[in-house]
Amino acid sequence: MEEDNKNSRRKFLDKGLKIGVIGAIGGLGLSKISSKLNASNSSGSDEKMELMTTDGTLIHVDSSEVMEIEHCNSHDTKYNVREGIPNRKFVMVVDLAKCKNALKCQSACNKHHYVTGENAWLKVYKMQEAEDTAPYWMPTMCMHCDKPACVTVCPVDATFKRKDGLVLIDNERCIGCRFCMAACPYSTRVFNWGEPGQEVTLNMDLTNHTSSPEHAGMPSIKGTVDKCDFCPHAIEKNELPHCVTACPNGVFYFGDKYEDTVTNGEESLRLSKLLEDKAGYRLMEELGTSPSVYYLPPVDRLVDFKDGLEDFKEFESVEPVEKTE
Repeated sequence: MEEDNKNSRRKFLDKGLKIGVIGAIGGLGLSKISSKLNASNSSGSDEKMELMTTDGTLIHVDSSEVMEIEHCNSHDTKYNVREGIPNRKFVMVVDLAKCKNALKCQSACNKHHYVTGENAWLKVYKMQEAEDTAPYWMPTMCMHCDKPACVTVCPVDATFKRKDGLVLIDNERCIGCRFCMAACPYSTRVFNWGEPGQEVTLNMDLTNHTSSPEHAGMPSIKGTVDKCDFCPHAIEKNELPHCVTACPNGVFYFGDKYEDTVTNGEESLRLSKLLEDKAGYRLMEELGTSPSVYYLPPVDRLVDFKDGLEDFKEFESVEPVEKTE
């Protein structure tokens, strides 16, 4: 039962997002998403579907009245890993008010990308403006900027930006010059000084393994740069990034800016309304990098702030480490 629930959460483009993935009944078209939603309602014309109008009003319509509209650049277009998924713009929202430093996000990210120790792509920092203000936890990862400085300085085109917003690294091209690390204002990149730390545990033969974008989710190569990649291997299968599904507190929301919808696996929200209502912001916007990661302020902070799992030790095996009392 638990595994079924986990799998159902990961399908972030299935009908769990039907309150918003359509975006608007008129103007957007339903593309391939409509066929997914209609599949569960094809048994009879009396079945209802919940949709959202352009002004944010939820309405119920007969499923027989929802028709698929083909686009010349639909998701059926052949997937090119360096081009990305057509007509998409992936974004993430991090709700700082919800973060308890459980570090499940980091554990899941490390596990699925074969990362250990200080090379974690996702880090959680304890933040505090002054001695007399309450602290809070702040997860950080690659911001997947629309105008990434790292791409500009890469001399071999190893770091590149896709049309769907993802900024990725081709480890087969990376020469380890680390210009990108110096250019990144968010300091979210790491360098692989050694071999991946989990290959023995996983019994994987990595003698001739590749770590190009076509093989996302494979261990990285010694002497190359790494960072958060928004899990393109999961996105391609209409699944949420691992940090989103692993978080027990619903801190991370992921979705499509063009569809104006994000989800944390449990609830789906309109991106524009969420950012407006909760004063969403992006880090260092004055630099002009246009990050794709938004933060919601850490409101309602508690005076009796607890360090939680601050003493969490990075795991060295495939299974995430649970803190023991």
